[in-house]
Amino acid sequence: MTNPLILCSTVAAGGVRAVVCLFLISRLLQAKRPKKKGIMAAFFGFAVLSVLLSATGLSDFYRMVLETVLLAACARRFQEADSRMSLFVGIFYEIAVSFWQFLVAAWTGVFFRSPAFLDSTTGYGQIAVWLFHALLAAAALYLWKHPGMAEKEAFRLASIIAVAGFIAVVTLSEQTTLPIKDDMLDMWTILAVVLMMSVLVFNMNRQYEMEKELARLKSEQAELLERDYSTLNQAYAMNAKLFHDFHNHIGALRQLLSHGKPEEAMRYLDDLQAPVREMAETTWTGDETVDYLINSKAHAAMADDIHFQAQVEFPRHTNLRSADLCAILGNLSDNALEAARQVPKKDGRFVRLTIRRIHQMLVIKVENGFAAPLVEKDGELKTSKEGNGLHGWGLKSARTAAEKYDGTVQTSQEGDTFRAVATLSYQGVPTR
Repeated sequence: MTNPLILCSTVAAGGVRAVVCLFLISRLLQAKRPKKKGIMAAFFGFAVLSVLLSATGLSDFYRMVLETVLLAACARRFQEADSRMSLFVGIFYEIAVSFWQFLVAAWTGVFFRSPAFLDSTTGYGQIAVWLFHALLAAAALYLWKHPGMAEKEAFRLASIIAVAGFIAVVTLSEQTTLPIKDDMLDMWTILAVVLMMSVLVFNMNRQYEMEKELARLKSEQAELLERDYSTLNQAYAMNAKLFHDFHNHIGALRQLLSHGKPEEAMRYLDDLQAPVREMAETTWTGDETVDYLINSKAHAAMADDIHFQAQVEFPRHTNLRSADLCAILGNLSDNALEAARQVPKKDGRFVRLTIRRIHQMLVIKVENGFAAPLVEKDGELKTSKEGNGLHGWGLKSARTAAEKYDGTVQTSQEGDTFRAVATLSYQGVPTR
């Protein structure tokens, strides 16, 4: 195999690595999917780097550094991914790629009893390189076919791969078929440990971001709860005053009617009924979080001329945490209100909330009208409007909260109605 062919093979392999990494960034960081411009920019950048490094004879370390920077820049520019986290993913992706490429080449050499597989400048070495890249592409295809993989399942899979790599490199140090320097094995063993730690750190960071989002929602919940209960106290006070002055109101109404002023009497009655009507239109479930969310979203819908309907059958004294209910109900309701606001026709501006308990299962269904066309993306329905609430941390928070109770959040559409359904398994708790 001549040098030009090896260079072409190196460029092509770099293109595969670039595409897989951009796809991983989109999945891990909830960024946009890599499109043609981003893929072409990364592929061209990798090709230039391969030619320059081949001409200058620099080590693979410089290749890894430059590829990491290029991948992070492409992810930030074309996928709107977070720069800091893109660099984090890029760094450990490059380490993992080099680590597993070495393992594939070494174990292939052990199997065929030939050290030539460790030298990428030979034909055997290129076979090992493309064997690894085929496995890399297969792993990416598996993730592509399983867009709904849960957070715990993804963490478990990444942990298994990292631990398998550590076991493979430790076992490699015990074989005698292929001569490998001890310092090289020590270096790869250390990197295997680093990769295992990186999986743990990334998962901890995701958990921190999720808890921070839930804390923000809970803080907003507390503020609005205080406001809503202050309003309720005022309504109670007005109601008490109404009954206290009941005989005076009766006299005033009698006076108006006796002088032939029914319209003024009706307005007088409307004014008296206002605090009572507000209390009657309020949903009370016994759970402060659910009460707050439903009633605050109902007021928000009324302000935007959206017809809001709630049918609630909520269980008392369960193990369902208020913060998790806030994440699910709040995000699904916000998504529904945001979509309903975009509907131009008044009869299509609606939000229907249904909460039902079926044995030990709680079903939360939110339906709404929508105007923007829906498209299929990552196996889920998305609106074509950029920045909409149907992706990102909103739905992610709802799904993470549902998973704590062996539940799911599923979305679908039927005609002009969009539907999000969350199912939760709950258990009763004893009361004091």
